[in-house]
Amino acid sequence: MLEKELNVRDNFQEEMPPGGSDPNSFNCNEAWYPVHYLEDLDKSKPTAFTLLGRDIVIWWDRLAQSWRSFEDQCPHRLAPLSEGRITDDGLLECPYHGWAFSGDGDCQRIPQQVKGGTAETSKRACVASLPTIEKQGLLFVYVGNYENAAKTKVPIIEPLEESSEGWVLINTFRDVPYDALTLLENILDPSHVSFTHHQTVGNRANAAPLELEVIESGKHGFKGIWKQGLRPEQSGELSTTFVAPCLMWHDINSQRGRILTVVYATPIRKGECRLFARFPFKFSSKLPGLFIKLRPRWYYHIGQNGVLEDDQIFLHYQERYLEAKGGSLNFTKAFYLPTKADSFVFELRQWVNQYNAEPFPKETFSPPLPKEKLLERYYSHTQKCASCKSALAKIEQMKFWCGVAAVLCLASAPMLTLFFQTTSVLAVGIETVASLIFGVAWIGLNKLQRQFYEGRAVPPRNIPEKK
Repeated sequence: MLEKELNVRDNFQEEMPPGGSDPNSFNCNEAWYPVHYLEDLDKSKPTAFTLLGRDIVIWWDRLAQSWRSFEDQCPHRLAPLSEGRITDDGLLECPYHGWAFSGDGDCQRIPQQVKGGTAETSKRACVASLPTIEKQGLLFVYVGNYENAAKTKVPIIEPLEESSEGWVLINTFRDVPYDALTLLENILDPSHVSFTHHQTVGNRANAAPLELEVIESGKHGFKGIWKQGLRPEQSGELSTTFVAPCLMWHDINSQRGRILTVVYATPIRKGECRLFARFPFKFSSKLPGLFIKLRPRWYYHIGQNGVLEDDQIFLHYQERYLEAKGGSLNFTKAFYLPTKADSFVFELRQWVNQYNAEPFPKETFSPPLPKEKLLERYYSHTQKCASCKSALAKIEQMKFWCGVAAVLCLASAPMLTLFFQTTSVLAVGIETVASLIFGVAWIGLNKLQRQFYEGRAVPPRNIPEKK
C-alpha cells in the first residue's frame, strides 16, 4: 500500500516540488511538514497534533514498524483517537466505545456489534490516514492530496546531505504564539539579533549596516548572500536559503568552521506554529564539538527557550498590527524598509503575495494573549519534550528529598544534645550546616524547576547594565 511505500521510500526518486502544479500559486497543503523529533515521540501511546488547522493523531504501528498519522476523529462518534490507547495486539483504540484500527486506517474491531456482523468492513468505518516519512531525525506528515505525497520533495537540510561527516547537532522545538510566516520573517532578518538578543546571543555593540542580496527567487523559495557578517570578525561565505513553505537556514562558512542556523516553521493554526530549530556545527578542531556533546539536551533547551522569549511577545503583537494595516498584501505600506538589511523580509512577503501562499487566507488573529501566557514553557515545550520532561521529573524528586533532608537535619539537632552531651555543640553545628546546604540546594533546584514552566518577565536586553 502507499502508506508502506511512504515509510520506506528513502531511495524513492522525488519528481515534484511542493506547492502543487499551478506555476502561479503555492498550495500550502501540498507540502511535507515536520511535526515531531523522533526522539521525543512515545511509542507506547498516541500523540495529538494540529497541522494547518487539522487535528491529527500520531502513533507507532509496531506491526508495520512505522509511525502512522490519522485524522484525530473516530468515524463512529467523532471522539479524538489521541485520547485512546495502543492495544496489546498493536491497534489504535478509540477511548469512547473501543473501536480499533490498524495502521492503514481500516477498522478491525467493533465491540458493540453482534457475532458475525461486518460493519467494520464498510468504508465509513475507516479513519482518514495521512502519509508520513522520517528524515534527518524528524517525522514529516503530508496533509494534501494523498496521491501527491510520494512524488513531492521533502524539505531537508541539504548541507547535511552533501557532507554528512563531522557535524555536531543541537536541536530544540517549541509551539510559539505567532504565525509560521511571522516566524520565518523574523529568522530571515539577521539584523535584529544585535538588539533583540542583546546579552543572550547578540550584542548591541555589533550593530552595523548589513547588506543582504537575493540572488535566486521563484515559487519554491529563494537564496541570498550576505556582504558581511553580524560581527566585525565574522568572515567567509555567508548565505541564506528559504525552501518554501516552511524551511530556512543561514549558512556561515569560514576557515574556523561552518555553522548553520536552521528553522522549520510548521503551521498549527492561525497565530500559532511549531518551531523546530537546528544548529549543525562543523569545526576545524574537535574540541568545541566535544564540549557541545557533554552538555545534556535539556540544558540547551532552557537557554534556547530564553532566546525565543526575547522576541516572542512583540512578534505576537506585531503580526496583529500588520493585519490591521492590510496584512501581507499591503506590507510595503505597513512596513518601512529602507535598507538592504530588510531584503530577505521583503522577498518573503513578495513571495507570499505573488504565489498566494498564505496558509490561512480567510482567517483572522484571535485577541492578543496576556504576557504570562506568552511566556509559559510547560505546555508549549516541556510536556512534549522527552529530555525536558525526564529532567524535570528528576529535578522535582531531588528538590523533594533536599527539603526532607533539610527539615530532618533541623529537627534532629535538639535530639543530638540529649545523646551526645559532651559534643553537642559540634553535633548541632554539623546538623545546622547540613540543613543550610540542603536548604540552598532546595532553593537552587526550585529556581531550576521554574525554568521548565515559565520564562523571564524581563528580557536581558532591558536589564540595566552595570557601569
